[in-house]
Amino acid sequence: MTVRRPARGGTAGPAAGTGDSTAGSTAGSTTGRAGDHSGDPHPTGDTHPVTDSVAGSATGSATDSAATPDLDVVDVAASWPVDASAERFSARVISARTDTVRMPDGETADRDYVIHPGSVAVLALSEDDKVLLLRQYRHPVRRLLWELPAGLRDVPEEPLVDCAARELAEEAAYRARTWHTLLDVYTSPGMSDERIRIFLARDVEPIPDEENGYVRHHEEADMPVVWIPLADAVDRVLSGMIHNSPAVAGILAAYAASADGFKGLRPAGAPEA
Repeated sequence: MTVRRPARGGTAGPAAGTGDSTAGSTAGSTTGRAGDHSGDPHPTGDTHPVTDSVAGSATGSATDSAATPDLDVVDVAASWPVDASAERFSARVISARTDTVRMPDGETADRDYVIHPGSVAVLALSEDDKVLLLRQYRHPVRRLLWELPAGLRDVPEEPLVDCAARELAEEAAYRARTWHTLLDVYTSPGMSDERIRIFLARDVEPIPDEENGYVRHHEEADMPVVWIPLADAVDRVLSGMIHNSPAVAGILAAYAASADGFKGLRPAGAPEA
């Protein structure tokens, strides 16, 4: 499979007024977005979403816009009533809970899920449109996976772009001058509240050894780093050769965003959507 690069409406470099941000900056648009709940892992909103049937009439087209009146395709905050909640497991990073959730029809159902602190990931892109990937052993799936530099949100109050810059430095020994928000993703919302912000980092350069004192341990001790063309990375995703979900999402999003020279991306410090 060979993927053709989308035609660009601009250059890959930063353009004035496009919301470029440097690592460490938390400046960004503070304009509210539908469903914005920055900083709240368990947002509250409408008690229940619309429960009327939106299936459409039997005679209407399956794509007839009248079949879903007043519904915008945007994720929004909502919190259904919880009649009971119990912690089942607690560990260093994650815990697990069972909530008894009241459904719109009044019935209840138990929902088991993992509480996670959240994470960040970085799609680093070179001037010649190559993506930085590293390989790490992931014990739950018993595989060596090609991934983006990523890590936990484990420093209280740390701006997410600073967390991402730290992970890029620690895991890959690179730094970047230009940062944008690429994606906000819930990794597996049916079983976990983990959310991950994926950044696009450009104007990348290696960190000299004398400036990098981070010592890798455990799975990170032997992580090879490679640069591959973005289009080649897309090929490998679509061919089933890359499986890590932030890597898959980040690679495909960067490829799509490159069509207009990344002008449509949000600033690095944008509120989580």
